Amino acid sequence: MKILILGDVYGRPGRNILQEQLSNIINQYNIDFTIVNGENASGGNGLTVKNARELLSLPIDAITMGNHVWQQKELLDAIDDYPQIIRPLNYTDPCPGKGFQIFQHQHKKIGIINLSGQIFMPNLECPFNLMKSLMNEIKNSADIIIIDFHAEATSEKIAFGYYMDGFATAVYGTHTHVQTADERILSKGTAYITDIGMTGPLDGVIGVDQEIIIESMLTKRPKRFVTAKGNVQINGIILEISESDNKVTDITRFYETYEVKS
Repeated sequence: MKILILGDVYGRPGRNILQEQLSNIINQYNIDFTIVNGENASGGNGLTVKNARELLSLPIDAITMGNHVWQQKELLDAIDDYPQIIRPLNYTDPCPGKGFQIFQHQHKKIGIINLSGQIFMPNLECPFNLMKSLMNEIKNSADIIIIDFHAEATSEKIAFGYYMDGFATAVYGTHTHVQTADERILSKGTAYITDIGMTGPLDGVIGVDQEIIIESMLTKRPKRFVTAKGNVQINGIILEISESDNKVTDITRFYETYEVKS
């Protein structure tokens, strides 16, 4: 089995490039299942219902989220209507939506977990302690376990990867929008990468118009963020998983850029 996982879809440029290229990528790499992070898909800040429907009209099986999950307030009421959308598991109950979802693909049960980190992030339940309490339950309900760890600090992501080694099929980081070059299979068999990057503007600053960010850096005054224009990128990973033991045999970074003609 091959699973394609794409980093944070940022605004209209991210959505548009997936409309244009996702089917080609799936066909080229013989992808069986596709996961994208959609927490920045609407203007770089959350996910509207309209944009959720747009993404789910593509060959996308699951959408994970992150710290911007509730920025578009309409999703609070609508998320339960979209079982493909997975919000961070470590929000305090009761909370709309689910942080762990099982997807049936052929004869395999794929469990997808979304978690938010603690360092420089919203004050949610500790992801380490939460997973410790749920590991047996989750292990018995899924053949393949994929974790999107949406976090800022590289140290926390790496520590969490080691903590999940041997339990999760794969742990990958999202949130920073910058793809890291540390993809590997850990000693107990879990595939890991600190951040898979982003899908959207290439010439901005993690998705935002570069001039706005530079001016803010120079003046120390806030400015309204505007999505960058110009060339775009698609970042992510491809996992190749053994049919016999559900272990990752290969983790490959995916990084492509595309020229946008004005």
